Amino acid sequence: MDISVWFFISSGLFLGWSLGANHAVNVFGTAVVSKMVKFRTAAIISGIFVVLGSVFSGAGTTKTLTDLGSINAIAGSFSVALAVGISVTLMTRAKLPVSTSQAVIGGIIGWNIFTGSPTDYNSLSKILFSWIASPIIAAIFGFLIFKLIKKTVLKWKIHLLRLDNYTRIGLIVVGALASYSLGANNIANVMGMFASAPLFKDLNVGNIIVVSSVQQLFLLGGLAIAFGIFTYGNNVMETVGTDLYKISPITGFVVVFAEFIVLFLFTSQSLEAFLLKNNLPAFPLVPLSTTQAFIGAVIGVGLAKDPLSINFKVLGKIGIGWVVAPLSAGLITFISLFFIQNVFEQKIIHPVPYQITTSVITKLNTEGINTEKLNDLLDKRFTNNKAFLNELKSRYDYNSEHIYSIYKYALIDSFKIDSLRINELPVNYQLSIAQKVKLAELHGKSFSHKIDFEEAVFSNLPDWRFSGNKLIDKEVEEKKILIEELFRVTNKNKSNNF
Repeated sequence: MDISVWFFISSGLFLGWSLGANHAVNVFGTAVVSKMVKFRTAAIISGIFVVLGSVFSGAGTTKTLTDLGSINAIAGSFSVALAVGISVTLMTRAKLPVSTSQAVIGGIIGWNIFTGSPTDYNSLSKILFSWIASPIIAAIFGFLIFKLIKKTVLKWKIHLLRLDNYTRIGLIVVGALASYSLGANNIANVMGMFASAPLFKDLNVGNIIVVSSVQQLFLLGGLAIAFGIFTYGNNVMETVGTDLYKISPITGFVVVFAEFIVLFLFTSQSLEAFLLKNNLPAFPLVPLSTTQAFIGAVIGVGLAKDPLSINFKVLGKIGIGWVVAPLSAGLITFISLFFIQNVFEQKIIHPVPYQITTSVITKLNTEGINTEKLNDLLDKRFTNNKAFLNELKSRYDYNSEHIYSIYKYALIDSFKIDSLRINELPVNYQLSIAQKVKLAELHGKSFSHKIDFEEAVFSNLPDWRFSGNKLIDKEVEEKKILIEELFRVTNKNKSNNF
């Protein structure tokens, strides 16, 4: 692999280090501050479980982040990761537990603005929902769990030394679980921007285990997070552990346990499948702000124990950090992209072609988007995001959602159907006879737009329709994505496009 790849990845590793340094407080800060667990012990346990979570469960939240803004050039990924890392490091130096997820979102939107790329507001709304919901849910769980322990365990009159021992074990267990969830949920923030490029070859370990290129990337990111926890993690603990609220060992256990529950809700693919199977609404799988969940849990416990003991001035200071982080990350990203592109002459985005066709016009009309002034653009191709954006805005005052829809449908995304390849599908996603016959009829057909491909393959066939059952509908959607990936004409040498 080219040495330049390691240089570009270094910004992701730096971001991982920053995340670990800033988020160590969220998993073992209460145990360390309350003197129940030594920092060195906590850092080792946390590091191990962060790496395990990153490698084995890190894929669930990555898609939402890449949908928000698909950074398709490694120099662009480098710039965003570096900007976010700098922003998080500055917050860490100020001893503020900042939200890395918020900083990453700010960086990606900064990249979208600089390159003229559209922002997926559906993905953004999911992420914003998690920012609001996670501290509230954590506060509720923290409040309820503390009340439950107060009415049960604390009334059992357990000997103080034995209670301390139980509490220490509990802190280690929930700290390990929270560390696993931290890695699973936040590796998307660290390495998700690099996941689209096959930077490594799949590694076959003794013909028993195959470690994919993405898992290798997540392993590096997990190790960077673990290193950040070990080298600098104890510096942020003072702000939350001693300034915001005086945390005792038992309250520390409750806080981390509540935080873990929230991380699990927004990360677990198994929980999502269970809820959908029972036709229940599922939590969106998004990179969560673990800091917000942790602070929410602290507030919940504080309200349950003694509301007057909460230092709301410190809470306000932390809240300011949550606002400053995404704004500073977006600004630093914008500036760094300018220098990377114009001073160092690196390609921060690969040209993506767009073309307005009759089918695109028809699709936009069905969504109520004005296309009257787009008719003279029929079959005209654009290879520059900003040029296409300026052309659209010069003709009509489209809002951001309209712009995103036009970009999505006009994108030239070539497909060629080879019905013989359906045997490559995973066993659990096999097609019905009707679906196979349809693909056989379309064998050899080519499509330049995704909407044309979807119309030909998925329309007028009951097997592809949504039934109203949430789990079945999700499986149908996943099968559609697999079919699209199977027949998409892609550049097989992405790793050389740096």
